Amino acid sequence: MGAGRADGPGPRAGAARVLLWLLAAVLAIRQIAVVLRTPEGERLTDLETWIGPEGVLHVNGSFYDADKFTDTPFAGLVLKPLTRAGEQALGWGWTFGTLGLVVVLGVVAARALPQPVSRRTSLLAAPVAVSLLILSLPVRNTLYLGQTSILPVLLVLLGLFAVRGQRSCGVLIGVAAALQPAMLLFAVPLWFTGRKEAAAATGGTFAAVTALVWAVIPSDSTTYWIHHLAGTGLGADPDANANQSLHGMLLRAGLEGPPEIAVFVVLGLAVIAVGLRRAVRYARDGQLLLAVAITGCVAVAVSPTTWQHQLLWVLFAVVGRVGKRQSDRYVWPVAVILVSTLPAKMMLPNMPVTEPVRDNIVLIAALAAAVAVPFLSRSHPQYREPIPTEYAEPVPARWSRIPLVPFWRRVLARPNLLLELLLIRVGYSAYQQVRLAATGGTISGGRADAEQHGAQIHAIEQFLHIDVEHWFNHLTARTGRLEDFLDFYYTSFHFLVPLSVLAVLYIRRPADYRWARSALGFATVLALIGFWAYPLAPPRLMPELGFIDTVHGVQDFTQPDYGTLTELTNQYAAMPSLHFGWSLWCGLVVVVLAPRRWMKALGLLHPFFTVCAIVGTGNHWVLDAVGGAAVVGAGFGLTYVLSGPRVRQQPQKAGTGTTPVTGTSRTGSAKGRTPS
Repeated sequence: MGAGRADGPGPRAGAARVLLWLLAAVLAIRQIAVVLRTPEGERLTDLETWIGPEGVLHVNGSFYDADKFTDTPFAGLVLKPLTRAGEQALGWGWTFGTLGLVVVLGVVAARALPQPVSRRTSLLAAPVAVSLLILSLPVRNTLYLGQTSILPVLLVLLGLFAVRGQRSCGVLIGVAAALQPAMLLFAVPLWFTGRKEAAAATGGTFAAVTALVWAVIPSDSTTYWIHHLAGTGLGADPDANANQSLHGMLLRAGLEGPPEIAVFVVLGLAVIAVGLRRAVRYARDGQLLLAVAITGCVAVAVSPTTWQHQLLWVLFAVVGRVGKRQSDRYVWPVAVILVSTLPAKMMLPNMPVTEPVRDNIVLIAALAAAVAVPFLSRSHPQYREPIPTEYAEPVPARWSRIPLVPFWRRVLARPNLLLELLLIRVGYSAYQQVRLAATGGTISGGRADAEQHGAQIHAIEQFLHIDVEHWFNHLTARTGRLEDFLDFYYTSFHFLVPLSVLAVLYIRRPADYRWARSALGFATVLALIGFWAYPLAPPRLMPELGFIDTVHGVQDFTQPDYGTLTELTNQYAAMPSLHFGWSLWCGLVVVVLAPRRWMKALGLLHPFFTVCAIVGTGNHWVLDAVGGAAVVGAGFGLTYVLSGPRVRQQPQKAGTGTTPVTGTSRTGSAKGRTPS
């Protein structure tokens, strides 16, 4: 590949590559800062347990006496020479060394992408892979704890994609298996894909290293391999959520003793048989990195203990292509990246009904990649050319530069439901986190500023003669039926109505769903900026003004975190009011899209009742509703500026679907330039 080739990278690809590497560097620096700024007693805890002044590798006796060291005896011998280094120097060296291994791992994985790949993809793959690895929970956990789990993964990938010769490949994988015995599973796809010498070298190296260590420290080897069944009984709390293996899942489900062991063995053998067969098939298909990821996911599932820092194999499954349609192609990679980079509580709500899935979500992703997800073969007609997405004809705008993002075209087909649900859940979880972080992570953190801003808002409303909150709040409290109605409306319809509107649009008006959903997303992001920049105490949290909290009851202002729900959300996220903003969004969407006048009128009742509820219950000022209206208007405006006017559709005869219309006429004739 000479420098003068016509298909070389253009200036845009080169600039994108530089920016992506800068992003990877920023993420790496940030992660190093997080680790090294953590107090010494709280960071690198596993490393300190092993090789600190009183670590299990520093004192005489067995590695496993204190039940804190859970790796193989070979890993103990490798780490033992490091015990002479000082803790602080070792912490710096360990952190930077681990990060260097992550960079090498990302580069090797990027070079292993299934061929053929475009020149641009090959240039951008490495920095993207490194960035994803740094963001992943396994790598962050490894850096924080001082673990060694990056090394076996890197040894396997180096053996398969970097070194020459089957024997060298097998030696590296065998050493990896000596560190983590589950890596022996990689010998199976090697054998059945014709690399028998590499498979034999893997087994031989593992056996030789294990035998050598057994000769050096026979007691520890006996403890690990025989007494604890290859480490199965080592470590505390095998039923903890951090143990994302089939064994851990069964323990969390309540199975114990011989029944649990029997079920674990049966399920493990089934996963090994199905998963390794799939790995062999995709390796023969030329998707070796996907085959490696599937084998790693099998190892994750069948290992007796698989802690968070050992779950990196799940992220590599992102390279598999799933779905015949272009619109479905993003679901699997987005799901894998979210599972690998976000805590489980951000993926699913904290509800009893979701606990079995939430507590095992990474294991479920590993099992799906290993035995269930229908990855396309390279010979499949839709592997390179998926069924294209159907786009509507663009609607002319008043200004020539709109849309600012021309490729953000209107899609007529429904978006993938799983992807939408994932994004909605993650977006809402981020919304909750930002609300709480706006006051430093505690309710009391922003109390002084919030009350000062509350006094400012109250003074402005008095000047404008719109300070009706106190009168209406006390009227509500004196009128039992009105109080019950507004309390119920405030607590029940905030989420119910927007989700219902989104559901109806998704089913009946998919193109309009994307338009409305984008506007709602922009409005919510702008509101989060408002929460962060201007924490505001609602009327019910201004004790000197005499408001009555009809929803949460009397507040105890002598406590730092007072009032019902104060541990769940930021009570000072009042400006702008998303209660009113989301209700106004619902009303506007219904007015624009509803086919009947009575439906439009009914849609406008929701924001009316909502503003009555937020003021009558003492939860918002009138100006908060004005702020909510402003961010909703800005949300629709941003959607218009970025993606252009809304595509309008006119139903045709039965069986013909819908046809986008560029004008306002009900007959379907184009009217030229029509603003949305």
